[in-house]
Amino acid sequence: MKLFNNIAFFGCKATTRFLLENLKLPFPIQHLITIDSAKGEKFQVADYCDLQDYAKERGMQVYQAKYYSLKHEDDIAYINELNIDVAFVMGWQRLIPAAVLDHLSIGAFGMHGSSMNLPLGRGRSPMNWSIMEGRKAFYTNLFKYDPGVDSGDIMDTFKFEVTDKDTAETMHFKNTLAMKYLIERNVGQLVRNDFTVSSQEAGIKPTYYPKRTPADSLINWNQEVYALERFVRAVTRPFNGAYTFIETHKVIIYRAQVFDLNDFGYQHDAPGTVVAVFENGKFLVKCFGGLLLVTEYETNTTIEKGQRFHNNGEEIQHFDRNPLGFFDVEID
Repeated sequence: MKLFNNIAFFGCKATTRFLLENLKLPFPIQHLITIDSAKGEKFQVADYCDLQDYAKERGMQVYQAKYYSLKHEDDIAYINELNIDVAFVMGWQRLIPAAVLDHLSIGAFGMHGSSMNLPLGRGRSPMNWSIMEGRKAFYTNLFKYDPGVDSGDIMDTFKFEVTDKDTAETMHFKNTLAMKYLIERNVGQLVRNDFTVSSQEAGIKPTYYPKRTPADSLINWNQEVYALERFVRAVTRPFNGAYTFIETHKVIIYRAQVFDLNDFGYQHDAPGTVVAVFENGKFLVKCFGGLLLVTEYETNTTIEKGQRFHNNGEEIQHFDRNPLGFFDVEID
C-alpha cells in the first residue's frame, strides 16, 4: 500500500512548538512553514515563537513565508514544489489559499473549535469568547481545509470542559492537547488515504465570532462583577491582558477573582473604584454586584484607595450579539 507520508506543519506559535515536541507519529515531520519574528510582531501574533532553529535541529526543512497570507507567488511556488502529502495547521491563524491546497496530495488539516460546535462559532478567538460567555464545554475539530473560513469537512472531534478557573492560557493548553490527540488518532488513516470526513451539519446556518484586537481588552467597569472576572481570564497571558487607567497611567490586570457579593460597607462607592489596598499590593474594586480582588497586575503608578478607574478617552468596543445573547452572529 502506498503511503502519503511527506508531512508538513504550518505554524508560528508556542502551541506549534508544543505539538512538534510532543506528537508521537510513526513518520517524521519533514517540512515547517512559518514566519519570522518581524512578521510575528507586525501581525501581533499572540504567543509567537521563532521555530526556525528548533525545526532545523530536528531535521525539518524550514520555509519562512514572505507573506503571512501565503498569497505571494514565491510562497506558493516554493510550497508547491515540496510535493506535500499531508499538512497540519496549528498556530497559523490564517487561511490556506486554494493555490496551495490544490497541490497537496491528501490535504491540509487544522483545528477549529467552539462551545456549540461547528458550524456555530466559526471565526476568530473562539476560546476567548467561550470564557467571556460563561460556556461550560468546548469542541475541538480536526477538519480538512478548504478556502473558506472554518468551513471544511470534519474528520474527528474532541470535547473538553471549560471550568470557572480556565484562562486564555489553560484553554490553549487543553486545545493543544486535544489537537495532539486527534492528530495521533487519525494520522495513520490520512497517510494511507483511507479516511472519511463529514460535512458540517446541514440545516444550521453558520455563525461567526468577530476578530479581537488588543484594544478590545479595555475594561468596561459598567459590567457586573462575574462578567468582569471572566473578561480578565479570557484576555490574560498569552494575550495582552485586560487594561484600564488611573489618571493617564495604564493598569494591566492579568488575574482577578470575585472576592464577595457583599459590599463590606462599600455599597455607596461608584463601580470601578479602588476601595481597599492590602499590604501585599493586591486590591479590591467595587463593581456592580460585588467586589473584585485584583491579584496580579502591571502599572507604573501606585494603586491607592479611593482611585477610580476609567478609559482615558479610549472607546470601549461593543460587539453585536445574537438573539441568545452570545457573540457568534450570522453573516449575510
